[in-house]
Amino acid sequence: MKVILLAENLQKKLSFANKAISTKNQLPILSHVLLEARGESLVISSTDLEIGIETTIPAQVEKEGATTVPARLFLEIANSLPQDKITLELINGSLEITSKRTRTILQTTPKDEFPMLYEEKGEKVAQFIKGDIKTTFGKILFAASSETTRPALSGILFEKKEKKFVVVATDGYRLSLDEIEGSGEGAFDKLLIPARLLREAASVFESGETSLYLFQKNNQIIFEQNETLLVGRTIEAQFPEYEKVIPTDSSTVVKIDREEFLKAVKTCSIFAREAANIITLSLQKGGVVVSAKSPSLGENTVDVECVLTGEENQIAFNARYLLEALSNIPETELSFSMTGPLNPGVFRIQGNASFLHLIMPIRT
Repeated sequence: MKVILLAENLQKKLSFANKAISTKNQLPILSHVLLEARGESLVISSTDLEIGIETTIPAQVEKEGATTVPARLFLEIANSLPQDKITLELINGSLEITSKRTRTILQTTPKDEFPMLYEEKGEKVAQFIKGDIKTTFGKILFAASSETTRPALSGILFEKKEKKFVVVATDGYRLSLDEIEGSGEGAFDKLLIPARLLREAASVFESGETSLYLFQKNNQIIFEQNETLLVGRTIEAQFPEYEKVIPTDSSTVVKIDREEFLKAVKTCSIFAREAANIITLSLQKGGVVVSAKSPSLGENTVDVECVLTGEENQIAFNARYLLEALSNIPETELSFSMTGPLNPGVFRIQGNASFLHLIMPIRT
């Protein structure tokens, strides 16, 4: 194998590939990246057996071939190289990395030990419009569960409806829902996709069209954008019937500035930490009163301007859920609706009928 490419391209793509490297895995080969020189490209692959990444760099291939090298060490070396052309050459089982002023030799492991990321890409079942990966998933992903005891709650539901995809996440205490415009001809109604895979897609992919492939033989899914593939598997579990928990009406609605509300919640969360992390919202004609009280420390109250429609009301939430919701919804103007202190509270984006974020209240 011998390939010539730009150092900056290698640095960028290697940083992508390292997102699928796990330090906890017991298989030594999984701490490596696979390098394959073929055609006019260098293909870099990585996997921790949960997700896989394959990304392609334009290159001058003088001799095709493949090998694996330690991922983190290779990234450190690549990041230290000058912004110029570099050569990667496999010589007698070692990878020689050379630039105008540097020469590094890395021990390698044969490519045969590296697991295959996918058998075939499968059927293209969806294509999303530009920008939706980051803008939509950022408002959804934080609501998925990080626990593995209930697999369905650690996934994101994709539900196809006409020319849109309804995307839902819940951990049982809160729920985020939005719609993505896109096209799709694949034969699926619902897919449950690991939240981790979508987090990586949101962090790796730039603004641009993203395609989703499904290989039903082994429940494999692939997200693809600009010569980069993210590989994973669907979750085989029953997602909750989320429609049943979404309120169909409300007795109180307030329109509120997200940034001012977030500042108030952050201030009160200082006291909430010492009081079961509870923050109370009092929705009044003159504004929303955000408060938290600690028997050992004292109490804090912040008034936030709002426009209220309907009845005055009061509700209590876990401070962390409020902070995460307000931090992950980028829009400025929000509405908050509720029907009583024991029913869910719902945040919506003004002017966006498709999005909602629901939080279950705390009984006080």
